[in-house]
This record gives sequence, structure tokens and C-alpha cells, in this order.
Amino acid sequence: MRRIGDLPPGRADVDGAAGSVIQLLVERGETLAAVESLTGGLLAASVVGVPGASRAFRGGVVVYATDLKASLGGVPQDLLAARGPVDPDVAAALAAGGRARCAADWCVATTGVAGPQEQDGKPVGLVFVAVDGPGGAEVRRLQLAGDRQTIRTGAVTEALRLLTERLRGADPERRPG
Repeated sequence: MRRIGDLPPGRADVDGAAGSVIQLLVERGETLAAVESLTGGLLAASVVGVPGASRAFRGGVVVYATDLKASLGGVPQDLLAARGPVDPDVAAALAAGGRARCAADWCVATTGVAGPQEQDGKPVGLVFVAVDGPGGAEVRRLQLAGDRQTIRTGAVTEALRLLTERLRGADPERRPG
């Protein structure tokens, strides 16, 4: 698990990570989608804020409500019923569902608890970010510290970092998809 919180991520971190992702995707001729829960569109907004993003970004879905994670995000109902929305397998399913629904080469997904209070027994700051692409899915568990905005921004930054690692071939914890 990656623990973040000593230095809150800033706008420059997000912008830099988004810029790196778009540059790599354009160089590779590949596309990206996003499925977001706790980040509520912040990830997609960060990506489309990069000049030239339209050359790689296909679109995204915000599935803030749990039922939308199934109907729009592609998460099996039985998985949501058994584990709840804040779960590594849910994150992986969101990324796979978004990749398929948006016909993208890659998809990044976020789910977690931004606060101000725990959700279904899951602590504030528990976040799962997932990337699905060629070779399968990878999920990263994070425990982020700070207020809602800091947690959401940290989730976006880490999701983009995970995608960058995958695009560069550095995927030591990849899970089969």
C-alpha cells in the first residue's frame, strides 16, 4: 500500500502527470478513457486540460452512485453487493468496463472515500486506483491524508502516475485482467 500525506499534491503535480500521460499516449497512437467515483470528473478534467488531449482522450464516466458503478461502469452487481464500492476488484472492474464501453486502449478508474466521514466501515483516505490496458489490470491501494480536495487530487495524481508507469512498461504489481 502506498501511503501519501506528508506533502499534499498540488495542481502542478496533477498537470505534470496529465501532460506526461497525453504525451506518451500520442507517441504510442493509443487512447484513454476514465471512470471516476470519488474524483467526480477531476481526473477527466485534468486530462482534457492538456493541450492536444483530444488526440488521445476518448471520454469518461462519473459513477458516483453505487448503482451506476454497475449500470454504467460495468461492475458486476454481485461484486458490489459482496464487497461494496470501495474495493480493489471494483476498481479493476471499473477500469475494464470503461475501457470496453469507451473503446479505448487504456482506462483509468478511481474509487474510495474522500470524507469527511468513513463509508461502509472504510476509512477516510482509502482509495483504489486502477488501470486496465493491454496485458490486463493493475490496482494500487492508497491511504491518503488530508481534506476532501487533497484526497481527491492525490487520487488523480496517483492514478495518472500508475498509468504512466504502465505506459513505460514499469508494472511490477500488475494483476491479470
